Amino acid sequence: MKGLFGSLGAKTSGASPAANDSLIKEGSDRAFMADVVEASRTVPVIVDFWATWCGPCKQLGPALEKLVRAAKGAVKLVKIDIDRNPAIAGQLRVQSIPAVYAFFQGRPVDFFVGALPESQLKAFVDRLLKLTGGAGGGSDLEDALAEAQGILEEGDAVSASEIYQDILTHEPEHGGAYAGLVRCLIATGDFKQARQLVSKPPASLANDKDLAAAKAALDVAEQTRSVGPVHDLQARVAASPDDHHARFDLALALFAEGKREGAVDALLEIIRRDREWNEQQARKQLVKFFEVFGPTDPLTISSRRRLSSMLFS
Repeated sequence: MKGLFGSLGAKTSGASPAANDSLIKEGSDRAFMADVVEASRTVPVIVDFWATWCGPCKQLGPALEKLVRAAKGAVKLVKIDIDRNPAIAGQLRVQSIPAVYAFFQGRPVDFFVGALPESQLKAFVDRLLKLTGGAGGGSDLEDALAEAQGILEEGDAVSASEIYQDILTHEPEHGGAYAGLVRCLIATGDFKQARQLVSKPPASLANDKDLAAAKAALDVAEQTRSVGPVHDLQARVAASPDDHHARFDLALALFAEGKREGAVDALLEIIRRDREWNEQQARKQLVKFFEVFGPTDPLTISSRRRLSSMLFS
């Protein structure tokens, strides 16, 4: 983005920027380098492109200001009227408003278009705060990882991936963030990109346990694409309890729907009936599930005990 902003100092819209306070400013094309690019080298700066005729802008502006003030100096806001200051909006190719960009360390790092609800605005600001914390490491980084995992578990893989990418901007070889990004790609169905990431990770992550678990999750996710609907497979198993292939596919289908316990039960039932079926495929798949869950997951622990009791009884 350096070339994009290199000549802005010479441009002017004829309007003088008027500061509201130390955290929120009325920006201009002329002052953009100082108010946004340079200022963002210290803290993230949010740029709100708006216009007086824009109804949604009037809703978004006060909500952004509220969140910025609540951050108590950890982030700043610059509001730019695109009618009076068209140059920056044009260079950023702003086509509709409100349009909001976030800058950090002199470059754009995030953006959105439209008037978002307050919960999503807060998530946007929180990502910027975590990005700043990620540069310094420590507990802030752990908080960012925990937040991303929580968001992913709630089903918002896109927002979670943005947090993981922010972390990787500062720590490209962070195993937890790298694995988290892979899981986000799995959740959105982008198996091709996920496979590229697990196939060529940074050398330092070759034996990373988080990445190994994410790779196992990808393997299972790719397996589940070829199985039929759960209700059809349940009917097949009910009609023929010794149809181990159908029960195996049922385990994969249940796993794909997030029904982990049911998936484990199906595999254990195959092992109980015929532990050597298809060269112990059920046991091997169960171990793959354990890799996905993680060694300390309560389901892994309880299922390992059940498996051991079957194998050594």
